[in-house]
Amino acid sequence: MGAGHDHGHASSSASALTKALALTGTFLVVEVVAGILTGSLALISDAAHMLTDTAGLAIALAAIKIGERPADSRRTFGYRRFEILAAALNAILLFAVAAYILYEAYQRVLAPTEIASLPMFVVASLGLLVNLAAMRLLAGNAQSSLNVKGAYLEVWSDMLGSIGVMAAAMIIWFTDWRWVDPLVAVAIGLWVLPRTWQLFSETMNVLLEGVPDGLDLEAIASAVKATPHVADFHDLHVWALTTDLPSLSVHVVVTDGTNADEVRQRVAAMLSRQFKITHVTIQIENVDCRDGVEHHGLH
Repeated sequence: MGAGHDHGHASSSASALTKALALTGTFLVVEVVAGILTGSLALISDAAHMLTDTAGLAIALAAIKIGERPADSRRTFGYRRFEILAAALNAILLFAVAAYILYEAYQRVLAPTEIASLPMFVVASLGLLVNLAAMRLLAGNAQSSLNVKGAYLEVWSDMLGSIGVMAAAMIIWFTDWRWVDPLVAVAIGLWVLPRTWQLFSETMNVLLEGVPDGLDLEAIASAVKATPHVADFHDLHVWALTTDLPSLSVHVVVTDGTNADEVRQRVAAMLSRQFKITHVTIQIENVDCRDGVEHHGLH
């Protein structure tokens, strides 16, 4: 992956995040005040999600800016993995908000409060428009960056929350069933949890240097072994520095009388063509270097 492509992708993500941050940050103040004045837990739940949206977008934007810093003598890969830490932090924020909402809902069931349903509906409707606009801004980069995906997931969950609050407001307006308010708040929290866990699992896989999603280690191993003049291989490792940068290292034992550099180029070209892995380290050996040495990795 070329540096120009990386820079263009980062600039596009930063621009989308900046615009989405301006939208959510502006509306956050309105929703927090409205949630307190109306007494609606569902609206407060939605405001809490909007708060995590704003924080998550700010963290994601900071991660991109930090990730653009060049490599130095202490961090030879640069700061690009900071985006994964930001995505993990966003997931933790979502878990915390869900826990808070569940606790508050329990308290409201024990002691129901008066709810101003009409203002609650109006504010939730405005929140829905803000969330839809932010989602549109982030959608283009959500699949190529876990960092942006985390921010997108937060806005998406808040969009669902706005719809839930609108429905609760209408029910309370017509029936005065105030128990619907904490029920919707709980539903919002539970709906978001599985998606938050998925995001957290993906970030942990990157941090633990697991095989990236979409790559089959056994298929890669078979393709390496099938490359002409490869007698054997060992110490095959596949991981990702960050979302869009899979990396691979492998020791390849070549057949006798083979041009080692030619085999290395063939393996590298195959990995790029079949698996889109371009950041590779291939150690060519005439004799298996493991002889008499403890070894690890797929072989």
